[in-house]
Amino acid sequence: MKSAKYSLVAAAVLAANSAVAADITGKIFNDKGEAVENADVSIMGTALKTTTNELGQFTFSDLNQDHFELHVSAKGYVHSNTHVELEGQDTFDVAITLAKSIIEVIDVTASPFHASIIESSIPVEVVAGETLRRRQAATLGDTLEHSLGIHTNFYANVASTPVVRGLSGPRVLITQNGLDVGDVSRVGPDHSVTSEVSTAEQIEIFRGPATLFYGSGAIGGVVNVVDNRVPRNKDTFGELLAEYNQNNNQKLFGFNANTSVSDFAFHIDAFDRQADDYTIAQADEHGHDTVENSAEQSNGYTLGSSYIFEDGFVGVSYGRLEREYGIPGHAHGDEDELEGEEHEDEHHEDEDYEHAEESVFASLKQNRYQLISEINFENDLLRTVKLKAAQTDYQHAEIEGDEVGTVFESETSEVRLDLLHQTFAEWRGGVSLHAKRSEFAAQGDEAFTPASTTDAIALALMEETHIGDVLIQLGARVEKVNITVGELNHADIELHHHDEDEHAEHHEEAHEEHHDEDEHDELHAARELDFTPVSWSAGLVWDFADGYNVGLSYSRAQRAPSAAELFAFGPHIATGTYEIGAIYEMHEEGEEIVFEPSMHDLDVETSKNIDFALRKFSGDFGFVFNAFYNQIDNYYYQTPTEFFVEVSHEEHGHEDEHADEVEHASEHEEDVHADELPLYHTQYKQAKLHGFELQTVWQVNNALKASFFADYVKARLKDGSNLPLTPPMKSGIELDFQQDNYSVQVNWTRYFKQDDVAEHESSTPGYNWLDATASYYLPAGGIDWTFYVKGRNLTDADARVHSSFLKDLAPKPGRSVIFGVRGNF
Repeated sequence: MKSAKYSLVAAAVLAANSAVAADITGKIFNDKGEAVENADVSIMGTALKTTTNELGQFTFSDLNQDHFELHVSAKGYVHSNTHVELEGQDTFDVAITLAKSIIEVIDVTASPFHASIIESSIPVEVVAGETLRRRQAATLGDTLEHSLGIHTNFYANVASTPVVRGLSGPRVLITQNGLDVGDVSRVGPDHSVTSEVSTAEQIEIFRGPATLFYGSGAIGGVVNVVDNRVPRNKDTFGELLAEYNQNNNQKLFGFNANTSVSDFAFHIDAFDRQADDYTIAQADEHGHDTVENSAEQSNGYTLGSSYIFEDGFVGVSYGRLEREYGIPGHAHGDEDELEGEEHEDEHHEDEDYEHAEESVFASLKQNRYQLISEINFENDLLRTVKLKAAQTDYQHAEIEGDEVGTVFESETSEVRLDLLHQTFAEWRGGVSLHAKRSEFAAQGDEAFTPASTTDAIALALMEETHIGDVLIQLGARVEKVNITVGELNHADIELHHHDEDEHAEHHEEAHEEHHDEDEHDELHAARELDFTPVSWSAGLVWDFADGYNVGLSYSRAQRAPSAAELFAFGPHIATGTYEIGAIYEMHEEGEEIVFEPSMHDLDVETSKNIDFALRKFSGDFGFVFNAFYNQIDNYYYQTPTEFFVEVSHEEHGHEDEHADEVEHASEHEEDVHADELPLYHTQYKQAKLHGFELQTVWQVNNALKASFFADYVKARLKDGSNLPLTPPMKSGIELDFQQDNYSVQVNWTRYFKQDDVAEHESSTPGYNWLDATASYYLPAGGIDWTFYVKGRNLTDADARVHSSFLKDLAPKPGRSVIFGVRGNF
């Protein structure tokens, strides 16, 4: 980021401090003196924007200020910030030279600050264009797993969410165009994220606390999926896509298009994806096996329209998504789901067919309504008003045979209003008002959390300024969160632990029948909890030399615990645990172990996070190095206990779920633990996470670019024990060759062994993952066609994801070859 200052003495000096109507003209060049066409030029702190012509020229007219900061961005170049002092002049001419950037610089849309990978004090990344299409997978987490600091909680190819610096679930928020996607993917790993990647324009990743922008649910990071469903301009463009994957017979078709008529812009997109069960790497002499019940079929469409006027736009959209997918972790005979094994007689084959018939699958439906508006003003106080609102109605049913087992429903309403002020004493920023209401309900055998309503309202202030070569970014947010439940899931449970000689059983008796009046009051109070998270951050970016900068930020971010963390009480089959929430206290009454609702202190989770970044982004060699340290007080954590819970077949609807475990444990012994789940109790402790991310890029010659990347996180509690499901270190090399009308990319990634494991958690071996993509570009009929073939896991590695609950049951797919064609217009 280059900063310069231009000052000229006025030919006719006007009265001091008076503003004149002035014009600014300029030219944008590269370091070879060539004009840069289609560069975006804006005046920071205003809504004024323009684009350079084929000669690199731009103009701003009738400006009523004495000083400005011009921001220039262009594909392949370092962004530039240039200060202009008019000093009473009515015309001003400027020439700006852009340096080539070896690091791809794409602006983040979902931040009140101007942000990109090299212009932000907090670490951000944008995956877009060819890179996004090359990494595209059926699920969001699997699409982003090769991004720095990101891993996946891979759930058998049918569901996944991103793991950001070792954190996921209720700490990482998934948004679409800046608003919560409104699904239940943060409640369980088998729940699908409803944001579709195949129609996305770009995906923005905030690594580390992003609570200032999005609220307390973003204490660990944000993944924002950006599309054009609400048009922001009158441009006409679109994309066609057809793809086939031989591994699971996946067929994907999709398109999206934007156009306009008069002052109205329109958007339409649709997709359809169908896939069979996928195959994994060769395990033995019998050949490749198949993960049963990993098939899926999805389809959806979106319609959107905007009214475009001189000072902004206002638009709405409606999106419909339907999806059916298998849930391997729930199916009968899970331990025998890997097909391809030799069966000794027809009886075994009949049993397998019966297991397949009894497999559990999810049927998902979502309606999403969205409004986005941006209006620019020219008064002395207000610069821009941005309004975003969304209403999301979500439902998915888990179905076994012809019977519905559990139904999850979520209704989310959200509104965010950003009021951005005019530049004041060189400061740019504004105030954000944010309100969200989430109503969640689960009914059925596996409803381990009660119905709940979460209301949040927040006020945030964000400001930034340039002081010489230093960019300063400040922000603060206060939030009020109320969580209520109707009825607690509190129930009798039978506990035991594993002794060598016998089971020592403990029975919990029902307490509701003999509570006194005070206990009834306490139970009622436990159903409604209030939290007030307060967050703030301060950061700077210093351009200490041409093509280099350093970023430093400190944030103190707070999070209200989720309803599931507080009120869970029941079997969570997807994770293979019996979960009890934080409002329950465990104590002994005689020989019995008792869990009772209690009003013991429940506080917000508090993250104290330091981020350091060193970047080189110009020339033929560049790098980005991030290091972070995150101390989280009151970290809500599922603590394993020594106890197990007997779960009746009828309770979770899987009469034979552990039947095959008996056979695997011993051919001659009965497995006496087949109908039990380990008991996990949510408590809060202090956690510490630290690590780094490194990316280097070398432009070897005009055609070949080589990259090296690595990331690592160490996550542990204050007592030194490791947090579970922490991703291992990964590193790799990517080669990108582009010449004329074809390109080839090769990516090799090493996932290291993870043996820093938590109690009751097994280690996971490392593996090598090799991908390659070859593309041929052919303009024809006014469309830029791309024909491509992608190879995934070309070495056919047995790849088991440590952060996956199904790592032993469902490793990643074996060798896959994907054929596709894409057309852009």
